[in-house]
Amino acid sequence: MTELGTTLRAWRDRLTPAAAGLPSGRSRRANGLRREELADLAGISVDYVVRLEQGRATTPSEQVVAALARALHLTTTERDHLYRLARIIPPADSRISDHIPPGIHRVVNRLGDNAAVAVFAADWQLISWNRGWTALFGDPCATPPALRNFARDTFPVDGATPTLSQWPVTSCTSNTIDAAIVSDLRRATGRFPGDRRLTTLINTLATGNAHFATLWATGAVGAHREDHKVVHHPAVGPINVDCDVMTDGDAELKIVILTATPGTEDDTKLRLAIIAGNPVAPLPTPVYGEGMIS
Repeated sequence: MTELGTTLRAWRDRLTPAAAGLPSGRSRRANGLRREELADLAGISVDYVVRLEQGRATTPSEQVVAALARALHLTTTERDHLYRLARIIPPADSRISDHIPPGIHRVVNRLGDNAAVAVFAADWQLISWNRGWTALFGDPCATPPALRNFARDTFPVDGATPTLSQWPVTSCTSNTIDAAIVSDLRRATGRFPGDRRLTTLINTLATGNAHFATLWATGAVGAHREDHKVVHHPAVGPINVDCDVMTDGDAELKIVILTATPGTEDDTKLRLAIIAGNPVAPLPTPVYGEGMIS
C-alpha cells in the first residue's frame, strides 16, 4: 500500500455518511464511508477506488484528485497534500478552484430538507449540489461535467439546450440576470487572469452567442446576487422560488440557495418536490392550507 492509498483510506474512514449528506443506514461495521459511497460521490468506479487504496493505481488524473478532495470534504491544506501525493502540482491562486471547504459542505447538506442548494465555481461551473437541488431541477449527473455551467445555459452556443434543469425554468428578471452573469465573469478574469478554463469559456461564448458578445463589450464588472424564478416542475406544477447567491472567500465560490416564502402554496410544493426526489411521474395534486408539510 502506498502513502496515497493509506491517506485516502484514512480520510474515507473518518468521514461519516451524515457529514457527506448520505443516510447512515442500520448495518454499518464502521463509521466512515464505504468504498462504493466514495466512488459514487466522486463520480469514479469502485474498482478504481480499490486500486488507489491498495496502491495498484498511483497516478490519478487532476480531475479525479479534485473530485476525491470534494467528496472527502478535505481542507485546502489536505487537498494540496493529496495533489502532491498524486504527483500533481496543487492549484495556484491564479487558477479557479473547484475545491469546497468542509464548512460549505455542511451548509449544503443541512439545507437539504428545506431548500435547493448548489455550489458553483468562479466561472459558474456547477461543482456540488444537495438533494433539494436534484429534486427541483433533476439530477445534474445526467449532464457531462464539462457542460454543467450556468453561463453556458444562459448564453447557449450553436443551438445548445440548457442542461442544468431537466424542465423549464423562467426568470422574472432575465435581462438583469444576463448582464449580471457577464459582469461577474469579467470580475473573475481579474481575480483569475491565468485560468485556461475561464478564458476558454469566455472566448466560446463571445464568438458563439451574440447577446453575450454585446454585454461583454460594455465592460461592466459586478456580481450576481439575487433573482426570482419559476420552476415548472413535472410533479407538482410551477413553483415560485427566490434565488440568493452568496460568495465565499478568495476562491469566489458561489453558493446558490433557492427557497419559497414560508407558509405559501409554493413552500408546500417545494417541500413535496424534495420529498418526491427526482420525479418520473406526477404526484397527486397537493391540498394547501391545513395539514401543510412541515
